[in-house]
Amino acid sequence: MEIDQEDLTGAVVLVLLAVALGLVVAGVETVAGFDVLAAGESAVGYLAAGNFSVGVLSTGIFSVGIFAAGIFSVGVFSIGVFSIGIFSFGIYAAGLYAAQRHVRSNG
Repeated sequence: MEIDQEDLTGAVVLVLLAVALGLVVAGVETVAGFDVLAAGESAVGYLAAGNFSVGVLSTGIFSVGIFAAGIFSVGVFSIGVFSIGIFSFGIYAAGLYAAQRHVRSNG
């Protein structure tokens, strides 16, 4: 049985979300001085969401993290219009395993 790399990535993200949920339910608010859940204009935390976000799982206009999603994203696994990472997907993607999506006009 072969395991596809995309399936493995999804499993890792689900495990990280489960860990974050477990920490929140247990009442842990910070890990190594960073918030478990962070949201706002500038967010830094395990799960971060904001215009400028840094975290293991981060999303925002400018996002940096292991798993990053946003307009401008930098991370090991990154998704965005402009993305940089080992595994990146976007219109302008750069990385070891980069998938670029080109938009064509039908005119």
